[in-house]
Amino acid sequence: MAKKTRHKKQVTPERLMELSFSYAPPLIISAAVGNKVFDTLENGAKTAKDVAKQTGASPRALKILMNALVGLDLLKKDRQGKYSLTPESAAFLVSNKLGTHAGFFATIAPQLISRWLRLTDIVREGHPAVTVNQEAEGTEFFSQLVERIIPMSYPAAQRLGDHLKIAKTKNDVRVLDLAAGSGIWGIALAQKSPRVRASAVDWAGMIPTTKRITEKFGVRDHFDFVEGDLLEAEFGSGYDVATLGHILHSEGEQRSRQLLKKTFRALKSGGVIAIAEWLVNDQRTAPLPSLMFAVQMLVNTQKGDTFSFNEIKSWLEDAGFKKIRKLEAPGPSPLILATKP
Repeated sequence: MAKKTRHKKQVTPERLMELSFSYAPPLIISAAVGNKVFDTLENGAKTAKDVAKQTGASPRALKILMNALVGLDLLKKDRQGKYSLTPESAAFLVSNKLGTHAGFFATIAPQLISRWLRLTDIVREGHPAVTVNQEAEGTEFFSQLVERIIPMSYPAAQRLGDHLKIAKTKNDVRVLDLAAGSGIWGIALAQKSPRVRASAVDWAGMIPTTKRITEKFGVRDHFDFVEGDLLEAEFGSGYDVATLGHILHSEGEQRSRQLLKKTFRALKSGGVIAIAEWLVNDQRTAPLPSLMFAVQMLVNTQKGDTFSFNEIKSWLEDAGFKKIRKLEAPGPSPLILATKP
């Protein structure tokens, strides 16, 4: 009987060729936002020439760019050559929408990408391109960033408020918003109840930004502000809730452990800490966005990294927390909650 011949699957460079252009989509979106393509299409379909007349951009260049956006499923194109928004671009790339990501693509993404161009040297030398997690270097960057990334945290912060039933409480709720940035975690909780009082802790140079955004959301009178480095600022005590919204990854393990212990002391018995992070699995093999975000930390911080749920759980246990669990919420990963006994 003749033996069956097994054919090995041929290895091709096709996937590598696709990866070689992975830098392009965020820059294409950035150029479209910067030239007001999505804003111009908000009120209806238009040709590239129509968009050019309204924006002053090159008709030829716009046509090429907008065709690429069609390929990215961020625009639609009809047989008459008119382009229109998709539900996704209409919701998240029009600049005047509440949940827009347009500002991130217009200003922050190009900055971050430019730093990645030094990655080969960074890996060889072990030093970041720019150390954004230190006050002297980071204040200007984060003053731009925090408002742009509100859409990443706001839904998760609202979910936290619902989970804690803040809207139904009859007692005062004291919130410690750590490395507050925009203040969006405290803002979302303050919007749930007039009984919320939030203390926003951040660098002195960041506090004006926090004040401005809490004013914008109409909850400025719910806040007080504490200036200083997280490990040096005086938090006070007796808090019901402490939030750490995407902070541990830039702090690194040692400072994160110290911060969790300090936060434990600031909470009252029964108080809850809520942590938002880009979680990886225990083997650090997935999910891909969190693994790539670890490289982002390599490029921009001295000690930053992404961590697994079990790593952070062990730090929380070491700090004295109990009932460590996940809360499903919008965002790159579930929230991590823990309670002070």
